[in-house]
Amino acid sequence: MKIENTKAQMRKGVLEYCILSVLRDEDAYVAEILDTLKDAKLLVVEGTIYPLLTRLKNAGLLSYRWEESTSGPPRKYYGLTETGKIFLRELTGTWDELQTAVNIVTTQKKKNHE
Repeated sequence: MKIENTKAQMRKGVLEYCILSVLRDEDAYVAEILDTLKDAKLLVVEGTIYPLLTRLKNAGLLSYRWEESTSGPPRKYYGLTETGKIFLRELTGTWDELQTAVNIVTTQKKKNHE
């Protein structure tokens, strides 16, 4: 089993949550979202993010608007809908519970093997 495949699957599993979190406080266009994810070492390519943004929009979690740019074509800014904000709050609670559970399990395993 290749570790890279497992790492990629783990990243994919949290990508939706991370994108919604990026948009929690303000709208952003794709390049800004990608930069934020890359800064956090979540390597994502445009070909991955566009289908995900479309899926989140179709689920009613995101909306978008076009805004003129001073340096090129108009940009599509994504933002959370009210439904998206509620979904993100619930997802944050689930993430916190999951993170706590994983930390407990992985810490116990270490202690038991020391």
